[in-house]
Amino acid sequence: MRSQRQEFISNGLKLAAKLDAPDGDIRAYALFAHCFTCGKDAIGAHRLAQALAGHGIAVLRFDFTGLGGSEGDFADTNFSSNVADLVAAADFLRTHHEAPQLLIGHSLGGTAMLAAAGQIAEATAVVTIGSPSDPTHMPSLFGSKYLELIRQEGEAMVPLAGRPFRIKRQFFDDAEGYALKPKIAGLKRALLVMHAPGDDTVPVANAMEIVTAARHPKSFVSLDTADHLLTRREDAVYVADLIAAWSRRYLA
Repeated sequence: MRSQRQEFISNGLKLAAKLDAPDGDIRAYALFAHCFTCGKDAIGAHRLAQALAGHGIAVLRFDFTGLGGSEGDFADTNFSSNVADLVAAADFLRTHHEAPQLLIGHSLGGTAMLAAAGQIAEATAVVTIGSPSDPTHMPSLFGSKYLELIRQEGEAMVPLAGRPFRIKRQFFDDAEGYALKPKIAGLKRALLVMHAPGDDTVPVANAMEIVTAARHPKSFVSLDTADHLLTRREDAVYVADLIAAWSRRYLA
């Protein structure tokens, strides 16, 4: 496989991306959304994209606004801006390569992908991995101390995954105003929900809520002992193998 640096514009900002593609024929293009505060180069995202390329699927992964190599201030982003970034990424693929038929999102990236799918007409299949059923789930990860500080002061530095991030109250306001379940019910695309029952970051009950809200064709796969970030190589490859096999009947 080959990995090529790419970049595109979202809301006037330059976002950094990579396209992992097979050396031979490309079966289809996929768009990947990383987890909250992660990035395109997170080990799980990197291994998953490479493994999918081995199945003939080209994968575009990128840093959301304000993260990794992308421009912008993370503190000014929210769930709506993530959705806008995904739509911009699909537009880029459509213009410069081929529109994505397969949409894959990890953690909050999967939640955003469910919201963005309706704006990507060519997409025929959607996959979520360890994803919240609603964007309002994410603030619960900050802890009551920081939640209260943000609500009182308007913002706070919150330690997430070992790094401090400035979180503003507008992040909560945006998430609370988002009605996702009607979008899941009206997805009109094949849906694969993947979740580890022991996920201690996003409880598996979220997967059940997504599956219940969705209409057929829909599938659920338990990821057994995988951790939330898919840090073990065998877990990332297993996920990629399942996605490649499941999506085969939905990709032109």
